[in-house]
Amino acid sequence: MEEDAYHHESVYHRITEQIAAAIAAGAPRYEMPWHRSGPGCARPVNVLTNKPYQGINVLALWVAAQARGFATGMWATYRQWRTLGAQVRKGEKGSTIVFYKKLEGAPQDEEAPEDKPETRLVARASVVFNAAQVENWVAPEPAGERNPALVLERAECFVRSIGADIHEGGEIACYRPHADYIQMPPRSAFRGTSTSTPTESYYAVLFHELTHWTGHTSRLNRDFSGRFGNEAYAMEELVAELGAAYLCADLEVANSPRPDHAAYVAGWLRALDNNSRAIFIAAGKASAAAAYLADKAQPSGSSSGSS
Repeated sequence: MEEDAYHHESVYHRITEQIAAAIAAGAPRYEMPWHRSGPGCARPVNVLTNKPYQGINVLALWVAAQARGFATGMWATYRQWRTLGAQVRKGEKGSTIVFYKKLEGAPQDEEAPEDKPETRLVARASVVFNAAQVENWVAPEPAGERNPALVLERAECFVRSIGADIHEGGEIACYRPHADYIQMPPRSAFRGTSTSTPTESYYAVLFHELTHWTGHTSRLNRDFSGRFGNEAYAMEELVAELGAAYLCADLEVANSPRPDHAAYVAGWLRALDNNSRAIFIAAGKASAAAAYLADKAQPSGSSSGSS
């Protein structure tokens, strides 16, 4: 990837500002940048490597696609498009993502992926362009029509394979950490939207609670109280929202707005305003949670690469 000239702190600030603006813009309608449906609901993919982006780059590219009306989730750097025989149109503006570069003797960024102790990773910016911004490139034929029945069957198999303790009943969905179980209203209580079915709404909420479930001390042991203080609860909710969005994208389930989460928006924006790395931390923890659940559902599956 091409590295730009910005210091890594500028990477955090620029991406945080873009995501915070998208969250604020969607607040009146409860529409967050990770609420996805239709062709753009999948994770963005690097065209050259055919690997999905991970962590903060998923959210950053969703925001960029939403802001600029891109219907495709296929991205690559200028050089990568040239390698494919395509040309970025003159005057097109790229979108910023972050990657982690090995540097000798540099302090490791706290949000960098875990690596060997002797390896130091620091954040660097890279610029990518959407497939809608290039010429002389033809997208591969889609695999076929999305079959809603198969999508939901896959989601149900995914949930069953994880083995979480899920209790059905009551009027609210929640995860109860002390008893370590998920409470879900009956499926009949869920309503569809203009972009999702009632069953998809059920699974989107369940994925949110499953992300909370991964934070238990016996699993990923996620705790924001030390670093984020009064915003710790909002940060955990942000992780659950992003984790659900990543799972919905991977399983092709439409993820529609949830008015009951409007109360957290102010807390998210405060956390992002106070700490330019907050959204990076939340996105990284959400990616880790989604990967943990995928491993639980498919313990023999191989992990995919990331960008």
